Amino acid sequence: MELVTLILFLPACFALNLSPGPNNLLAMSNAKRFGLRTACIAGLGRLVAFAIMITLAATGLASILYASENFFLAVKVLGACYLFWLAYQLWSSVPNQDLSSSVLEMSVIELAKQEFFLAAGNPKAILIFTAFLPQFINPDQPIGSQFVVLGALFLFLEWSAIAIYGCFGVYLRNWFSKPEMRQLFNRGCSCLLASAGVGLLVVRRV
Repeated sequence: MELVTLILFLPACFALNLSPGPNNLLAMSNAKRFGLRTACIAGLGRLVAFAIMITLAATGLASILYASENFFLAVKVLGACYLFWLAYQLWSSVPNQDLSSSVLEMSVIELAKQEFFLAAGNPKAILIFTAFLPQFINPDQPIGSQFVVLGALFLFLEWSAIAIYGCFGVYLRNWFSKPEMRQLFNRGCSCLLASAGVGLLVVRRV
């Protein structure tokens, strides 16, 4: 792969990774509640979902799936419902609950599952991998190896974004020391997740 292609790909990709969205919001919330290390490990669930989507894009299956109106509708409805469920959980969470009891209630595996299903339930992610990554593919070179390189870089930058949002979440945990402030933050995140769910329901294929 040419160096010029990588120079163009990296900043564009990282800007995409850092864009505010449900998964980054969830990583920030997890870091605030359970710590940065737990949020970064849970973020592996998101990376697994994205790795599957990148594989589909590389084999051409994602384009077929995205072209299916029924599949698109099913994915976005399920994704929106899952966002609404997460929003409800945040809204109804107990603000004065201490960290240790919270960790006991939700394991890292459960948090990783949340990240996975939230990423997998976003049909826009399929469009990203079918429209964004191929722009940096040179058809005159082996396509499979190029997808491997670009996909690996995307996942690395995505995990970097998880860490950045997680650091911000840890900062907020220290800032929101009072139960009423923690409740305000949780409910603010809840409203944003619910808004993202509404956005999924109204999104149209392009």
